[in-house]
Amino acid sequence: MIGFDYGTSNCAISVMQQGKPNLLNLGIHGRYMASSLYAPSREVIVNWLNDNIKPPHQQKFKESRAYLLSLGQDALEELQDDGIATHLSFGEQALQRYLDDPSEGYYIKSPKSFLGTNGLLPQQILFFEHIVAAMMAHVKQLTEQALDKDVSQVVIGRPVNFQGRNSQQSNKQAIEVLTNAAKHVGFKHIEFQFEPVAAGFEFEASLEKETRVLVVDIGGGTTDCSMILMGPEYMASTDRTQQLLSHSGKRVGGNDFDIQLALKGIMPNLGMESELESGKPMPVSSYHQAVAINDVNAQTEFYSAKNGRLLQELKRDAKHPELLSRLLHVFDNKLSYQLVNCAERAKIGLTEHESNVIDLSFLGADLQQNVDRELLLNASINQLNSVAQLMHEAVDAAQCQPDVVFVTGGTAKSPVLNQFIQNEFQQAPIVIGDHFGSVSSGLARWSERIFA
Repeated sequence: MIGFDYGTSNCAISVMQQGKPNLLNLGIHGRYMASSLYAPSREVIVNWLNDNIKPPHQQKFKESRAYLLSLGQDALEELQDDGIATHLSFGEQALQRYLDDPSEGYYIKSPKSFLGTNGLLPQQILFFEHIVAAMMAHVKQLTEQALDKDVSQVVIGRPVNFQGRNSQQSNKQAIEVLTNAAKHVGFKHIEFQFEPVAAGFEFEASLEKETRVLVVDIGGGTTDCSMILMGPEYMASTDRTQQLLSHSGKRVGGNDFDIQLALKGIMPNLGMESELESGKPMPVSSYHQAVAINDVNAQTEFYSAKNGRLLQELKRDAKHPELLSRLLHVFDNKLSYQLVNCAERAKIGLTEHESNVIDLSFLGADLQQNVDRELLLNASINQLNSVAQLMHEAVDAAQCQPDVVFVTGGTAKSPVLNQFIQNEFQQAPIVIGDHFGSVSSGLARWSERIFA
């Protein structure tokens, strides 16, 4: 029985041991595996997955994916002929393989962000199912090694809404992908729990009396709020419907803060705020598409041949064509993830320091950009306002005020975010929880209750 936080930014596994949740060490990844995957070719992901599915499910999977497996086998043979490593990598190792040569291979960060995307074709949904299953298979293998036993029962965390638009259909699509992926890798009993509710279960363990808690889970891809009635008298219950007073959720999270910092802090170095020879401002759509790593359609449009021609025209007409050359360099070498990764690392650096220097030497010799907390605040003001709106929506829906606000999630570490929430929401004391471990710990507690 495990709690599996398949997060947008990180994956974590917790199990109950001696009455308390224990966050497992996932081998080389430590307690948190970055939610990233690298494959030398996207076609070989299904082959790796097939090799890492245990019988008897493997035969059924092989028969249903025969055509895709044949395409992958052709790709594997080409890779082997070229002397290219054919294995998949996960977490920080995936990022490093991408950074070693961004123009080669297939790298994806935060696939969870795409699962509820509207308008995905069936083959796209199937592709994401394989990606999620490959990551789950890897994590499951490491979990079973750590526990020295097979694991078949799992509670997986989920946001209140995977997407803002058409949320009912979006949620259904995403849950089906996660469920199918979990079944592929051998989980037999699969349950889901809202991530803010799970984080609340962990906080509940510290309470001594009934308390109205507004749980704010600011994850990598979504922010979810739940108003929950908590206390010692409820902890053993396997049905908390009556105590869940309200939910709110939206696709706004840490990735969006990274993207906005990339736009405001990095993209001016690529010509975003420059002018054309005519004196007109530089069109900005390509800049937004370039860093929209959580938007399949935007990334497809940016890396299209049509957009490549547009960028060449913009360079020709620009007052500062050398800046557009950098954007073309991003286009030619598929550097979107590298740009956003730079912004993410700068955001993390701003947790401890007032300012941070971003190394952009991959765009030009000795190119750097200084960013500070004020820039992060200004760049992220729309996202911060969205978080505040979700908090107030949950309070209004519950028709009562919280006794305490419990904030968790990786982005919650940011002093910029903390100060904004303190200023915006002064009705109750604010408690900052375990930024990454609260959800998985709460999922483990729920797993023990429902599977016991």
